[in-house]
Amino acid sequence: MRSFFIVFISIILEALPFVLLGALVSACILIFVSEDFIEKILPKRKSIGFVIAALLGLIFPVCECAIIPITRRLIKKGVPLGMGTTFMLAVPIVNPVVLLSTYYAFNDRLYMLYARAGFGFLAAITIGVLISISEEGRKTALKDKEVEEELCLCGCQDIYKGYEKTSYFTSILEHTMREFLNIMQYLVLGAFLASLFQTYVNKEIIGYIGSHSALAVLFMIALAFILSICSEVDAFIARTFITQFSSGSILAFLIFGPMLDLKNMLMLFGHFKTKFVIKLMVYITLVCALIGFIANLLI
Repeated sequence: MRSFFIVFISIILEALPFVLLGALVSACILIFVSEDFIEKILPKRKSIGFVIAALLGLIFPVCECAIIPITRRLIKKGVPLGMGTTFMLAVPIVNPVVLLSTYYAFNDRLYMLYARAGFGFLAAITIGVLISISEEGRKTALKDKEVEEELCLCGCQDIYKGYEKTSYFTSILEHTMREFLNIMQYLVLGAFLASLFQTYVNKEIIGYIGSHSALAVLFMIALAFILSICSEVDAFIARTFITQFSSGSILAFLIFGPMLDLKNMLMLFGHFKTKFVIKLMVYITLVCALIGFIANLLI
């Protein structure tokens, strides 16, 4: 029990500053950067557009549940589906807060930071291109009926509807508080399960999974999906597995989780057509698994 609490509390304390920083930056971006601005800076040429869409994460670090309705509105305004998908998948990975937390968690293994940024960037573009090709000629991947804004799990809809009626300072504090509490509940759950795994699961089982590179990659992908941890702090959870699992499986966890997890999947089904969501889930899983396998050979 003592070992469990040491692991659990250490994860929470390390991640806490990044939860607060991420919530604050996300609030400022959501209030001061409009979707019209994003639409304007995305180039019309697809060859450049996918790259720019992926790089927007550097200046648009928002919460993972907020990025889905934002992407839906961008696509509805005319942003190409593949480009919008690249934007949606890249933002939770290629942004300063996530990269900073990854640097802090893996400061003795900086190759994990570079691999996450590089492979995450390439994965978002690859999946966006695949979506663009496979969905070409279709009218729309969006659901016909307007979805309820309450699907946004962090309460962003209240900010969008009401921030103009209050001061910017009040709106920032309000959204920061909502997102901080939203991220914390997933962080606590993730830290709890990771601590249980590290403390109570038989070491032989961990050793067996970790010794099989392909199995380890698939296991970490499944774990990322179930835990549904915010990308701003998931590096601290991943760090606890570094001695038992391969670098490729850890990298698959760090890239797959921000793109697809349990809560994001529910939101995707609420905003997009079922066939599109299933296709997107397959592409994300295959690309992230492939990245994990490749990384096992390179790192």
